Amino acid sequence: MRRLHFTAAPLAVAAVLFAGAATAQSVADACPATLRMADTGIEGMGDLTEAFGPFAETFEELTGVELALFSLSNRTAAGTALQFDEVDFVFAGPSEFVLFQQLTEMDILFSIVRPHYGSSFVVRADSDIQTLADLAGRRVALKDVGSTSGHIFPMMLMAEAGLDPENDVEIIMAGDARVQVLINGDVDAMGGGNSDWDAVREQDPDTEYRLLAQTDTLPGDPVVMRATLPQDCRDALRATLSENADALWNSLTSTERNADKFIERDAYMSFDTDPAIYDVVRRAYEVAGIALDD
Repeated sequence: MRRLHFTAAPLAVAAVLFAGAATAQSVADACPATLRMADTGIEGMGDLTEAFGPFAETFEELTGVELALFSLSNRTAAGTALQFDEVDFVFAGPSEFVLFQQLTEMDILFSIVRPHYGSSFVVRADSDIQTLADLAGRRVALKDVGSTSGHIFPMMLMAEAGLDPENDVEIIMAGDARVQVLINGDVDAMGGGNSDWDAVREQDPDTEYRLLAQTDTLPGDPVVMRATLPQDCRDALRATLSENADALWNSLTSTERNADKFIERDAYMSFDTDPAIYDVVRRAYEVAGIALDD
């Protein structure tokens, strides 16, 4: 597993791409002439191109294979597209990966590991809520249905604390307003990603808050490959892209959307991701009592 921290100069990038040309032929020989990639978090070709255009260009330069961006409406559509070979890759989250595994066999090209990625519960410092069990009868803001860190794992934490989250707690799916409703006092607690814990203190520095509970680091965001791609194609892609990971990472994080999502959180690419690490996500769904296709 490699940690990548760098700011590559143009000449350095050019040198990496030149070196990649030596292995591009093997990828082009092993893979279809065009590979198609979707993202579960982006709808519309305009936004998809804005986020992944440079990545697609570098991918083609390194492999000799065109990477066509493919717009899908949601994660269910992405899973179906993988199942029926309509796309070759999907930039997904941990929850999407375990959902996809229910539909068909999957492989992982690489994952984006975020060391600070996890779930947190936050309350005001003067709150009488001291443990997760104290959330019984209270209003709790979560993020969006299906969000790994903002819904699934917070529900798991409450269930592990002996609560029935659906009946014992008033859950408010607050989406992008989750931080603000806590600050406004509209809810008693907020369960969300670790970055939300930081956001609360940044947006309301004059009020003291307390971390009520927090998970361990969660598995990273996988780039999922359909397993029906020829094995020699998948192997060649991993070999070529991992050898040129610096150039690939630079292009991925050169867009505003991906820079905001990855760079500030010390993220890095891993080309040796074991699919078994996502079993913890599957267990979280089971403990929380949430169906994987919800």
